[in-house]
Amino acid sequence: MDVPQMKSKLKYYGAETLRGIHAFVPEKEPKHYLYDLILDYPNRGGKGFRPGLCIASCKAHGGQLHQAKFTAVTLEMLHNAFLIHDDVEDESAFRRNKPTMHSAHSRAIAINVGDMMNALSLYPLWRNKELLGDKLAQRIFLEVYHLITESAEGQALELGWRQDNRCDLTEKDYLRMILKKTCWYTCIQPIRIGALIGSNGVINPDSFNRLGYFMGAAFQIQDDILNLIGEESAYGKEIGGDIIEGKRTLMLIHLLSECTSEEHRFIKGYLGTPMLGRDLADAKQILDLMHQYKSIDHAKKTSQYLAGAALKEFYTHFSHLKDTEDKAFIETIIMYMINRNY
Repeated sequence: MDVPQMKSKLKYYGAETLRGIHAFVPEKEPKHYLYDLILDYPNRGGKGFRPGLCIASCKAHGGQLHQAKFTAVTLEMLHNAFLIHDDVEDESAFRRNKPTMHSAHSRAIAINVGDMMNALSLYPLWRNKELLGDKLAQRIFLEVYHLITESAEGQALELGWRQDNRCDLTEKDYLRMILKKTCWYTCIQPIRIGALIGSNGVINPDSFNRLGYFMGAAFQIQDDILNLIGEESAYGKEIGGDIIEGKRTLMLIHLLSECTSEEHRFIKGYLGTPMLGRDLADAKQILDLMHQYKSIDHAKKTSQYLAGAALKEFYTHFSHLKDTEDKAFIETIIMYMINRNY
C-alpha cells in the first residue's frame, strides 16, 4: 500500500470514529460551556493513528470494523481529553492550527471539558458488551485502564523533570518516559485491543508489545523533531514550543550530554527560569546548539532505527496473516510515522 492509500484509509477510519464520538455526546445543556466544546478538538481533525491502528489490527486478525467501533471512540476521546489537559499543563497556545481550549476559553473550562471527555469515554466500553460479550468487553476495559494509568505515570515523569529542572537525564530515562506516556496509548494498546477483538480473544496480546513500543517511540521522537523544525502551518503547533516549555526531549538530553560546561550552565539556567520569563532569543540559541552538536540528526537516526525494529516485529507477528489492505496499512504506517512532516 502506498502512502496516499494509507492516508485515505486513515481518514476513513477517522471519519467513522468521529461519527461515533458525536453519537456519544449528549444533546443537552450546558452546551455552550461543555458539550459543544467536547466536539471542538475532535472536529479539528487529527492523524487518527489510535483508532486507525485499533480498527486495522482488528480487521487484519479477521474481525470487522463495527466490532471495534466503540473501542475506537473511547481511544480517540481519551486522546483528545489528554490533549486538552496537556495543553493546560504545557501552557501551549495552539493545537491543530487553532487556539488551545484554555486559550480560547479558560483554564478552568478546559480542565472541566477534559474531565467530561474522560467520563464519556467510559460508556462505549460498556456498550462493548453488546458487540463482543461480557468476557471480551471486560478484557478490553482492563486494556484501556492500563493505558490510562501508564500515560498518567509517563506524564508525571515529564512534568516532574521540568519541575525539578532535571538536567542529568539519559536516553534510557527518555525512552522509559515515552514508553509510558506515548507508546502504550498510541500504539501498543490499540494494536493489542484490535487483535483481541479480531481474534475473539484467542491471541496473546503481549506478543505486540515490542512492535507497539518501537512504533510509538519512533512516532514520539519524530513528533519532537517536527516541533523544532517542522512547518508551523502543517504541524499545527508553535514551532520550538518544546524548548520554551522545557520538555526533556531526546534532542535536549543529547545536547546536555555533549555541550561544554559553560553551555550546560546556560541551558540549565534557561530551563530554571519560569516559563513566562524565558527569552525567545535564548530558545533560538539552544536550537542552534542542537544543530551544532547534531542532536537533531542523532534523534532522526534513532527514530529510523526504531522504525526498522518495528518493521522487523511487524513481519514476525503479521507474516502468518492473510495479505489484506489492513495488514498493508499497518506496515505502511510504520514508515509514514518517521517520514511525515506533520
